Amino acid sequence: MKRRQKRVLQMAFLFMVALIFLPNVGLWSMYREKSLMKSHEPGEQGFPLGINDGHIYTWTDGLRRRDWHDNESIRKDSQRVGKGEHGKPYPLAEDECDDSVYKENGFNIYVSNNIALDRSLPDIRHPNCKQKLYLENLPNTSIIIPFHNEGWSSLLRTIHSITNRTPDHLIAEIILVDDYSDRGKWQNCFFSLRASA
Repeated sequence: MKRRQKRVLQMAFLFMVALIFLPNVGLWSMYREKSLMKSHEPGEQGFPLGINDGHIYTWTDGLRRRDWHDNESIRKDSQRVGKGEHGKPYPLAEDECDDSVYKENGFNIYVSNNIALDRSLPDIRHPNCKQKLYLENLPNTSIIIPFHNEGWSSLLRTIHSITNRTPDHLIAEIILVDDYSDRGKWQNCFFSLRASA
């Protein structure tokens, strides 16, 4: 019994240490961000975390950080209604239930084809993540999406999700690579969508 109690105490201690000191999720990360932030205008006091205004902040480490959240887009997304919006279930009538629609793609392609390509998604991030500030100058990136016999609507929805939720200058290109599909329309396809200069 004493051995079990000792093990429980050790685990509780390790959990407390992790909660306090882990660099990105612990209490130390909140303190570090508050202590590093300085004002974004000369002569003004520092601003608390959680101001989602798109301003650029200079921290005491000399690096400039920015609020990258598109709050107007987030607000509009939260007000959308419709089938599949916010990741909600798509209600099917009895005459629409057909097991054959699952065979080709592994999901109900009928439902996928009837959900908006730019549908809204629920914000499932931890509340602390919504207040995060990131570096002002971030490198752009190429996004590579391999697919095999993918349903057309789900592939297009992926591309819409990327372009709607990523600042344009952070995307160098989106590359779609067909991983040996055996459907006629996909054979030997390679797409590259480059960002405009």
